[in-house]
Amino acid sequence: MSKSPYIESILRQAELRDGDKPEFLQAVTEVLSTITPAVDANPAFEQTGLLERFIEPERFVQFRVAWVDDEGRTRVNRGYRVQFNSAIGPYKGGLRFHPTVNESIIKFLGFEQVLKNALTGLPMGGGKGGSDFDPKGKSDAEVMRFCQAFMTELQRHIGPDTDVPAGDIGVGGREIGFLFGQYKRIRDEWSGVLTGKALSYGGSLARTEATGYGLCYYTEEVLNKLRDDSFEGKTVAISGSGNVAVFATEKAQQLGAKVVTASDSNGYVYDPNGINLDILKDIKVDHRGRIKEYADRVSSATYSDKRTDIWTVPADIALPCATQNELDGESAKKLVENGVKVVCEGANMPSTPEAIDVFRSNGVLYGPGKAANAGGVAVSGLEMSQNSYRLSWSFEETDNRLKDIMKGIFAQSHDAASRFSTPDDLMSGANIAGFEKVADAMLAQGVL
Repeated sequence: MSKSPYIESILRQAELRDGDKPEFLQAVTEVLSTITPAVDANPAFEQTGLLERFIEPERFVQFRVAWVDDEGRTRVNRGYRVQFNSAIGPYKGGLRFHPTVNESIIKFLGFEQVLKNALTGLPMGGGKGGSDFDPKGKSDAEVMRFCQAFMTELQRHIGPDTDVPAGDIGVGGREIGFLFGQYKRIRDEWSGVLTGKALSYGGSLARTEATGYGLCYYTEEVLNKLRDDSFEGKTVAISGSGNVAVFATEKAQQLGAKVVTASDSNGYVYDPNGINLDILKDIKVDHRGRIKEYADRVSSATYSDKRTDIWTVPADIALPCATQNELDGESAKKLVENGVKVVCEGANMPSTPEAIDVFRSNGVLYGPGKAANAGGVAVSGLEMSQNSYRLSWSFEETDNRLKDIMKGIFAQSHDAASRFSTPDDLMSGANIAGFEKVADAMLAQGVL
């Protein structure tokens, strides 16, 4: 899609300022390259320097995290929090603990979160945070000490009406519990400052399942509305084996599909009979094991340490749920050759620009992560509401709200795409719909 001179100038500015942050620059380029019609339709955006402000975070915090391991040695990691945009609500976005975390990753995730949160229809701005700390191989005591040290600094910058973090890669229920406990101890208050909490202290039913379930609700709506089709009888390739992948597998199976793959950072398994969900959960959720164990326990499954070959498995639907840029142009071509009809993203930016071009040029329905995986933050927003009201909703009530939100995200994206003559272009539609909501709020609040 052609870009306006204004957008071209903003992209040049971004390259000068953030050329050393490839993931962030990739995310900005993708979004700005698709919102040209919306920008051209409103001269006020350029007059008020709105795009310059839109791609620049309101605040970026980096801090040292010193903690003591089980051998008594002091370890030092870097902690981050980006508070990207608060035009429509308090900053909201996860914390990621992984060795690859750096400023570029945090900024890209925060930028994507702004649009994702806007699409949910809930009053949440966008933020993100994390650390290059790796929880793998650490004892519970070490993870606790790290989380306490991390929160000792982070607590200065967050609050239930300011910034509400959640979990992400490497930050599950265990980590959220330690973080929440330290915040409560330091601040001497119980507040809904974190989401993804356990049910025993303010968590929401359906939060664990939300991203994976929401991904399938969104994909089902895409199939239904654009192809008069459904998951029923389809073969599905899913990457990853964390919460998103596990519960996407569960919901896809409930909707009548056969899921045949799962993966982790070491490799992937292919089970032509369909993934045995109980065994997958036992390995990855209950015992934090490696996906290779699945092939050791299921005779029909095979294991490969060539992780990217997962996309050579024939499938009608592909749901990448692992990490950013896991699906490149060559993998996308393999999926197309093998007859894939729909690709919806459970991870954040898992498809490279080359892969997206392959999908769009071959008529594959492509649902971007900011739309397709928004179910997690949607239920996090519902958890915030329940904490504010001091009540809890049933699993069914929360799940129904999640389903409605995901249908609404598709409707907004499809409507925005249709207004600019690209009815099946859900990527442009999602970017435009999210941007318009945030931009209107920014204009109404003046130059900030």
